[in-house]
Amino acid sequence: MLYAWKAYILARPRRLLPSISLLAAFDSVVRTGSTLAAARDLDLTQGAVSRLIQNLEAQLGVTLFLRERRRLIPTDHALAYARDVVKALDLISRGSMRVRSGAGGGTLSLAILPTFGTRWLAPRLPRFLAAHPGITINLGTRLRPFDFEEEGFDAAVHFGQANWPGTGSAKLFDETLVACCAPGFLAEHPVTRPGDLLALPLLQLETRPNAWAAWFAQQGIEGRTGQGMVFDQFAPMIQAVIHGLGVALLPAFLARPELHDGRLVEVTGGAVRGEGSYYLVWPSVGAWYPPLQAFRDWLTAEVADLDGEDMLPR
Repeated sequence: MLYAWKAYILARPRRLLPSISLLAAFDSVVRTGSTLAAARDLDLTQGAVSRLIQNLEAQLGVTLFLRERRRLIPTDHALAYARDVVKALDLISRGSMRVRSGAGGGTLSLAILPTFGTRWLAPRLPRFLAAHPGITINLGTRLRPFDFEEEGFDAAVHFGQANWPGTGSAKLFDETLVACCAPGFLAEHPVTRPGDLLALPLLQLETRPNAWAAWFAQQGIEGRTGQGMVFDQFAPMIQAVIHGLGVALLPAFLARPELHDGRLVEVTGGAVRGEGSYYLVWPSVGAWYPPLQAFRDWLTAEVADLDGEDMLPR
């Protein structure tokens, strides 16, 4: 494995691997618009920044800036190159922080599903941070799988199956769905059996396109399901249901607060098993990272402490 990695590095033409000092100067000039401002940014002289830019252009064989009086105007090539350079510098910075992190500290960049993050994870995070005061967690929302190398996340909460290539995973829990609507909506549209829902607006989620068909199949009803508004996240869907726009299939643990306080009611059919589960996933090459290990151990312990009834409405 190490030999293959060395061979991969050596296979790159050296002229396409500018030094960090050249790239840092280029990034700063693009951001600030002048060698003078970049010099202040990098704590260098203006002449030193100008030489770094000239050396980079000579190494790449491309003009990156147009010189207009005292200003440097980035070319289209420079603007495109800058996007890649920013990503590369960010990845190097994150990698350096990972290497420096001890068992008791560091930064964990975590991708979360929006509604899962705000409703389930966020209320529990203070317990993790209290137990690991040296670790900082940065959160970003992602709805679908992504490239860990491109994004730079250390881990992600993922819904679906354990089929994300190049990752390790820990299953958190299965998804259980309940059909919900507002009390006023149910009063206007009485439902006595699951088949009655076929005549009502059924709200849809982009990432669960077959949810209603599977739900009706589990009720013994096959065929075409009703139509309704489509949402990309559960949070706005929950609000739409509360305001009487239709019936929605919601994960029981997400709908539980509204079911408890009466803003939503369970319609019919009871709780049914969904088609996916929630997982914590991480890139295989980053499994050693101490903040990730601490978070993974804490999260799996949190889930293990849950009573199965805690994931159902009451």
